[in-house]
Amino acid sequence: MTQEKLFEQVAQAIYQRVQDGVYVSSQKLPSEYDLAEEFQVSRLTVRRAISELIKRNVLIKQKGKGTYILPQEKIQSGSKGLQGFTEVAKEQGKAPDTQVVLFEKKANIPNHIAKELELNYGDYVYHIIRIRSLDNEPMTMENLYIKECFMRNISEESASHSLFDQIEENISIAYSNQEIEALLATDELAERLTVSTGSALLKVNSVVYSITSVPIMYDESYYRGDKYTFKNILYRNSH
Repeated sequence: MTQEKLFEQVAQAIYQRVQDGVYVSSQKLPSEYDLAEEFQVSRLTVRRAISELIKRNVLIKQKGKGTYILPQEKIQSGSKGLQGFTEVAKEQGKAPDTQVVLFEKKANIPNHIAKELELNYGDYVYHIIRIRSLDNEPMTMENLYIKECFMRNISEESASHSLFDQIEENISIAYSNQEIEALLATDELAERLTVSTGSALLKVNSVVYSITSVPIMYDESYYRGDKYTFKNILYRNSH
């Protein structure tokens, strides 16, 4: 194995530990000597790996003290109202990418979703599963059910683009009701989001509505806990 490949592997291993929470924000990284012993490589290889991660804003070196884990910036969802993934990505100057895992039109869907969408017998929906990435890094997996009447011209190819834009060619989106829960990544979710099994995720179930409170889309999404926070404003009821 070449020296080039070795330093890249060590850098990736350290980065993965940061993503998985093995190394946490502001924690001091083990010494070059200890890392070299652990990975069975030279200290020069470790030094190159650390330099690469410093360039990527994963680590920071403090003179006379050592190398530390930089706090990782998270995407704040909800801070500017109801926005699509593509809109948030553009605001942050990041390149969004979408992989369509499943695209199908169907009438037979889980009862609780049909109820949320207020479907009648025989109504069709588009069932779409997508992996959303920023700068080539998977961020979230979306499991979507969209009423067919609001997406008549959609195709598998266009499903990789902004669905909000396509929906709003037919009806205006007004608001969304969300339920958020914390969970641990299963083997399948870990593989989809390139994290370790058992990593922290946020599961968000939401229903998107029109101005006249017509349900448009049911969204069951899984967000990486190391990359996302959710911000909400809560109002106290008058007594």
